[in-house]
Amino acid sequence: MSASLSAQAVIEKLGYTSRYYTRNGLSQHYLDEGQGEPVVMVHGNPSWCFLYRAVIAALKPKHRCLVPDHIGMGLSDKVPDSQYSYTLDSRVADLAAFIDKVLPNGEAFTLIVHDWGGAIGCAYAVRHPERIRRLVVLNTAAFPLLPGKEVPAVLRFVRNTRLGAWLVERLNAFALGTAWIGTERRLDAATRASYVAPYDTPEARRAVLRFVQDIPLAPADPAYATLVATGEGLSKLADKPTLILWGLKDFVFDRDYFNEWCRRFPKAEAVGFSDAGHYVLDDATETALTRIVEFMKR
Repeated sequence: MSASLSAQAVIEKLGYTSRYYTRNGLSQHYLDEGQGEPVVMVHGNPSWCFLYRAVIAALKPKHRCLVPDHIGMGLSDKVPDSQYSYTLDSRVADLAAFIDKVLPNGEAFTLIVHDWGGAIGCAYAVRHPERIRRLVVLNTAAFPLLPGKEVPAVLRFVRNTRLGAWLVERLNAFALGTAWIGTERRLDAATRASYVAPYDTPEARRAVLRFVQDIPLAPADPAYATLVATGEGLSKLADKPTLILWGLKDFVFDRDYFNEWCRRFPKAEAVGFSDAGHYVLDDATETALTRIVEFMKR
């Protein structure tokens, strides 16, 4: 079974409908479920729209849930570097084009972000604060590395070494590993398989590797200036209704990042889960969904 068929089977099992649109010759996959006030959900690495499956189910009775797969991820086109620049700026441009496509009349929406989706979504948001009705933040960063913090050794290994890159592309180590260690409670085999379903060939894992290699650590790194500007612009969003849900056992975005978001958004409703990891929606599903649904009513 090919990666596209396998991932497509996951979407069909969820009862959702795959949609596509083409930009710059590349096909981007997305979900468009429900009707009502729009909610845009932006995933990170190495996940895909599957990450938000339970949130979509909870919100779609009263909301229009719009969930894109980044280029190279999920069911979107997976192409060589010669056809696409796998950088933060490209991701932000993709998101802006997607929003203009699905919400062409300029309506405001709720933005939900996780992992790299925080940098991507918030970079868009600080440039278009009038489009943001509410903000939901899940284990992410939209600012440079905190003072005194280091990128975990495993990420440095993948980012900076040929062996690390080989393990990601040839053995799918990053997607498989995250499916195992991204939660405090062990995911069942079907859920783990669904998370990695789109990434069953070296070519399909290129975007996963490029996301890690794009982590900005110094001013010369391509994503650095955009991430700095995004962090500086977050104050434009500080008065938006904001919900922060955080797995405090995240080995990358730990309690310090949770505290930083709380500092930058002092009016936010913030909940840290001491028994949850990076995939907070999987570890604290029931409570997280209850919080999101209640937040959307206010």
